[in-house]
Formats: sequence, structure tokens, C-alpha cells
Amino acid sequence: MALSDERYMLLTTFRRDGTPVATPVWVTPFGDGSVAFWTSSGSGKAKRLAHTQRVTVQPSDARGRVKRDTEPIEATARVVEGQELEEIRRNVKAKYGFQTRITKALGTLGGILKGNRIPYGDRGVIVTPNRDATAAA
Repeated sequence: MALSDERYMLLTTFRRDGTPVATPVWVTPFGDGSVAFWTSSGSGKAKRLAHTQRVTVQPSDARGRVKRDTEPIEATARVVEGQELEEIRRNVKAKYGFQTRITKALGTLGGILKGNRIPYGDRGVIVTPNRDATAAA
């Protein structure tokens, strides 16, 4: 099964000191073997991607538990806006449907209660597996 066919993937980004931070994210196809998801410009992953495009990805469940018999894939990720973000939004809404509305409502409510409102899905992230990783797969 291709990574783009999965419901979730575990995205690992890296802090400036090299410490890995893993987060489960939705995943949609984005052509040429790339996959994509949306995130907030205020999220930790967006902030970490601002200083390094290096990531690893691996099929997982919604809680970030990796799927059996899978290995992490080295990849690069870039944060996007504009037309690419609009394409990602269409793909995410087509794949996840009503679930997108629920998560937006929960995120808004959580932000209000915590006093820490951040934008919802205002950035896209395109993840492209490294050539060596795709050749090995």
C-alpha cells in the first residue's frame, strides 16, 4: 500500500538540536510520489520545518502508533501557501470529509479554552521521499 493510501502517517520533524519530534498527521497524494497535509502556521511542526526540511514519515494510526512491518522513510518537506495549499485543502476535504469540520471545531474550542488560538489549516506541507528511500521501497 502506498503512503498516500494510508489514513495517517507519523511525521517526524527535527528541532534545531536534532531532537526528533513525531506527530501523526492526515495524508493525501500530491503527485510524483509526494504526499501532503495541512497544518497551522503556529504549529510546532511548521516552526521546525522553517529551519530544516528533513523529515521521516511512516504509516501509523491516529495516535501515532506505527504500522507493523513498516520502516521510516527519509524525506524532505516544504511548507506551502497559495495554489498548492488550495489543492491540498481539496484533497484533504475529499478524503476526510466531515471529519475536517469536527477537527476544526475542536481546535477552535480548545484554543479558546486554553487562550492560545492558532490558525487552522492555513499552511500546506508537501512531503517528498528522498530518491534513495523510494529506490529501496
